[in-house]
Amino acid sequence: MDEAAFLESYDPAAFERPSVAVDLILMSVVDGAPAVLLTRRDQHPFQGAWALPGGFVGIGESLDDAAHRLLAEKAHMADAYVEQLYTFGAVDRDPRMRIISVAYFALIPACAFAAALKAAPELALARLTVPWQGETGGPVEARLAEGEPLALAFDHGDMLGVAMLRLRGKLDYSGIAFALLPERFTLRALQDVYEAILDTRLNKPAFRRRMLDRGWLAPTGERETGASFRPAELYRYQPPR
Repeated sequence: MDEAAFLESYDPAAFERPSVAVDLILMSVVDGAPAVLLTRRDQHPFQGAWALPGGFVGIGESLDDAAHRLLAEKAHMADAYVEQLYTFGAVDRDPRMRIISVAYFALIPACAFAAALKAAPELALARLTVPWQGETGGPVEARLAEGEPLALAFDHGDMLGVAMLRLRGKLDYSGIAFALLPERFTLRALQDVYEAILDTRLNKPAFRRRMLDRGWLAPTGERETGASFRPAELYRYQPPR
């Protein structure tokens, strides 16, 4: 039997097939803390619980295409730093049926968070508290304003933990932190992002010297506006060649 004959006779219903979903971790640093955008579920399962925006992958759709489609549909964003994070496939992670979820994180400057919240009122900003260490980076607690920790649907708390672990792990060898900043930024804003992700205070002179020595920063010749003190110099990210 050649391959064409084999495919002609193959029965795709011979094996059970799980459904595949994509969940988006829309993350930024807001007011000195890591933050995500969540939505409140209005139907079962986990009705009333908070969840990451997500949806099912179409039968003719790639995972990356599904992630970008959901970014546009759920957050009304055409562009962001999007990276596949991890595949969550526990058998009982969804009580409806066998659903495998591929988590993506989309890193967004804080100014874009404000635009997403305005465009999609069903989203809410939740600040993250990470009692860190641990192999999964968590558990992570999400709060609205100064409220109590939110009840998160499915395994979305685990997803947030893995996202924080990935961010922390990549800070020192990649330019991932710059995805959380506008195109032009101050060294102070860059340090704020590092401190928020690492949940620790950094020595200002040592941090600035290390960032400048890496060759990742290009001065723009501009200074910030609207400052009541001496305006700080603005930089842009210069990816290593």
